[in-house]
Amino acid sequence: MLVYVDFLDGEGCIIVPKSVRPIIDYKESFFGTKKGAKKQFRHGNLHIRQFENYYTVHTDKVDPAKDPLGHLLMDAPEYFIASIIGLKVAQQTACRGHHGRNDSHRMINDLSKAFQAGVAGAIFSYAITSIIKQLTRVSK
Repeated sequence: MLVYVDFLDGEGCIIVPKSVRPIIDYKESFFGTKKGAKKQFRHGNLHIRQFENYYTVHTDKVDPAKDPLGHLLMDAPEYFIASIIGLKVAQQTACRGHHGRNDSHRMINDLSKAFQAGVAGAIFSYAITSIIKQLTRVSK
């Protein structure tokens, strides 16, 4: 009897059961999104996430330890784009709200609104970019 087991997750990562590799002896990493994993490890471009009974493994295009900006641009553009758009929205909101007034309460209120608008812009652009990234991954 042939049993078919899928060893790829929804993001194209290879699934490795812990029975195959019970211990990962690389240094734990804090670069990257855990996506529900207990721990994550990096070894050069190799990115490993540890879950309860398995690991997921994929290769990044750029090693974040050697080139963090390159990693953001190539492997995690949704974070880079969200940061840029969030900052731009905050800047535009702050410039519209504050035109040389010396009222400190008004200025704090304007900065608070700018911060909130920036966060909203970042979240929205992150969501859109993540959807686009997922759709382009599926179409390959």
